[in-house]
This record gives sequence, structure tokens and C-alpha cells, in this order.
Amino acid sequence: MTDVLVRARGLTKAFGQVAAIADATFTVIEGDQIALVGPSGSGKSSLLHIIAGIDQPTDGIIEWPALGPADTLRPAQVAVAFQAPSLLPPLTVAENIALPVRLAGGGDKAAAAATGPLIERLGLSDIAAKLPEEISGGQAQRAGIARALVTAPRLILADEPTGQLDSATAADLMDFLFEHVDLTYAALIVATHDVGLAGRLPLRWQMLDHRLQTEAFTGVPAVTRTGAETAAQAGAEPTCSS
Repeated sequence: MTDVLVRARGLTKAFGQVAAIADATFTVIEGDQIALVGPSGSGKSSLLHIIAGIDQPTDGIIEWPALGPADTLRPAQVAVAFQAPSLLPPLTVAENIALPVRLAGGGDKAAAAATGPLIERLGLSDIAAKLPEEISGGQAQRAGIARALVTAPRLILADEPTGQLDSATAADLMDFLFEHVDLTYAALIVATHDVGLAGRLPLRWQMLDHRLQTEAFTGVPAVTRTGAETAAQAGAEPTCSS
């Protein structure tokens, strides 16, 4: 039986008199791979923060049936790769990536075992000992993805994960991310403006006027989904299903 990771009903988030999210209802089950699209300022980041348990809704209900209460979600169960710079300045890249392991109670051996393969696969070995101020925005974004995956969470939330990467690096990073969730059966929600990237995920949510619309469509099958294949299919319009 497939576990329900997140369930929300009538979710609303307001900042003063301004609504960021209006009456959102949705369910996320394990293995879901969802593209969250919509214009800037439509509430995508606010929605991800609430799903992660980082922020609280103004109204409505959100729960994590298979993950537990909000104060136990992170760092083991839910991971967030933020759009804005999020590495801690006093820590090296390797220490930043290992931070969730440390917060979960892991020692030096556990941290090294978890971070080593990610650092190597994402091409971060040369900068592992550097501080965040010494690396590029794209390198910091890759380190943020590594940190999000280091505890093998059941739910991964990525906010514009390829925003500061060139197309080849972005495709390789997403190939790796898709490989990871396919193997672990983690759920993945990616907020993105990139039409090509959105087309690589089999489910689509759209924020319009701060309202969430959930809509499934037939995308590239997970078992054959690669950056090269997606590029070859560029221009193909997804087929929507009700």
C-alpha cells in the first residue's frame, strides 16, 4: 500500500491583507514526482515552506500521515533545496552537506559515509574544504542539493534547483536527482519556471492567482527520463488528463 506523505485541505497563507496561498487542497503520496509551476510571486515558495513544516498556514489543515508531526519532519524525513543561498557561512561545503546527518545524531563516520558519494557525484570534491563565500552560486546550488539528499529523506522539495546552472550542468544535476528518487521511491516536488524541466516530471501543479491547481499529465517515463532525451523531445506538448 502506498503511503500518504502529505495531506492538506483548505490551506491558506496570508501576510497581513495579502494572500500568498488561497484554499489549497492536495495529497502527496510516496513516489510522486511533481512540477510546481506558476509566475513569480504566485505562492510557490510559500507552499513549499508549509509542506516542509518550516512555516505555518494561516488557515486550513496540513498533516503528514506517514511522516509524523511537524517538529519531527526534518532533517531525516523532509529535505528542502532552497532557491536563495542557504549554506551556513562558517561551515565548509562538506560540513554544510553533512549538517543534516549531524542534526540527526550522526557522528564523523556516518557523516563521511553519507556525504562522500554525493560530493564526488556532484563534482564538489575540489571545493569541499572551501567556505560558501569562496564558491560560485551554481556550486552552492549543487551543494544545497547534496545536503537535501544526504539523509535519504522520503520527501524532497526543490525550489528552482537549476536557476543558477548552465543547461548541461542543470541536466546532469536533474538526471542525478531523478535517479535518486526513482531508487529510493521518495516523493519530489520541484518549483520551476523551466518548461523543459517541468516536462520531465509526470505530475504538474500550477499556482495561478495564489490558487493551486493540481493536474496530472503524461510526461517522460521515469525509467527512460534523461536530459538528452528531454532535449530531443523539446517542443512536444504534454497531454493532459483529467
